[in-house]
Amino acid sequence: MMRSILLWLARRADNVAVGLLAATFIIFILQIVSRYIIRDPLGWTLEACLLCWLWLVFWSGAFNLRDQDHVRFNVLSEAVGPRTRRVFAILSALAIIAALTASLPATADFISFMAIERTSLLKIRFDYVFAIYLIFAVAIIIRYAHRIYVSLGRTDESRAP
Repeated sequence: MMRSILLWLARRADNVAVGLLAATFIIFILQIVSRYIIRDPLGWTLEACLLCWLWLVFWSGAFNLRDQDHVRFNVLSEAVGPRTRRVFAILSALAIIAALTASLPATADFISFMAIERTSLLKIRFDYVFAIYLIFAVAIIIRYAHRIYVSLGRTDESRAP
């Protein structure tokens, strides 16, 4: 049951990413057509592309990319045994959790402060624009907490992260 719920949520996260990418592409094509064919550029298209791209990057980093898809610097972890690799995974996950958790209050404060400003052309409040980072940070904290849980529960040394 839980697995099917998680699969459903993963598919919805994919849908959001696809929607953002499609919107970016359509707006970009509209920008090209209006600028080079109609010769009357639309100012809002650049801002809309940037906002869609910002949300796409953070949304996908939080919900769509698997652990294997993220950039890793694993020269040291590949040179050690499975137990030490597990310790490295736990320590790096703890460091990421600590850093993001420590930044959450200031991040939330900044985002709520930015409610007073709006984007220049679309007039979207900046707290809505930057809210994706808070979502991203919380999702990454949960992801790395899960990584610690999995790493601590492993008994088969050949499956160490």
